[in-house]
Amino acid sequence: MTVRQPAPFRSDLMALEPEWIDYNGHLNLAYYHVLFDRGIDGLFDAVGLGEAYRASRGMTTYSVETHVCYLREVPPGSLVRVTAQIVGLDAKRLHVFQEMFHEDGWRAATLEGLSLSIDQRGDRPRAAPFPDDVYQRIAAMAAEHARLPRPDRMGRRIPLVQA
Repeated sequence: MTVRQPAPFRSDLMALEPEWIDYNGHLNLAYYHVLFDRGIDGLFDAVGLGEAYRASRGMTTYSVETHVCYLREVPPGSLVRVTAQIVGLDAKRLHVFQEMFHEDGWRAATLEGLSLSIDQRGDRPRAAPFPDDVYQRIAAMAAEHARLPRPDRMGRRIPLVQA
C-alpha cells in the first residue's frame, strides 16, 4: 500500500504584469503581496472561505498581520507559483505560511500571515468564529499540513534591535 505524502496547497502558475516591474528591473515589492493574495485564493476556495462564502454567509477573512521575506529578485516575464501551508488554526484565526517559486523551481519569497474570521453582517464588521462546517474543512487540511516539515523561515523577526 502506498501512503500519500501530504503536500502544501499549490496555486496555478501566474504571470507577472509588465506594470509590476519597478525601476530596478524586477518585480516591485507591492506585487509580491498581490501574487501571494492571488495564490491563496485557491486554498480559500477549497476550504470554503472564498467569494461564495462571503456572498452566501456574509462572512469573510481579513489579513491582520503578515511578514514577507524577499529572497530573490523576480525578473520581467517570469511565471511564479505560490504554495500555502496551514500552520495554525483556532476558532477565529488562520495562520498560513506561503512560499513563492519561480517556474524554474527556485524560491523567490515567503509570506507568513494571520487571517481573522470576520462577520460582515450587521452595522460593522466584527471578529466571529468560523462556521462549524467551514472550520471542519480548514481543520482537515490543517491536519494534513501538520504532517509537513515546519517551514524553515517561519516565525522570523527583524533582528536589528535586541529584545
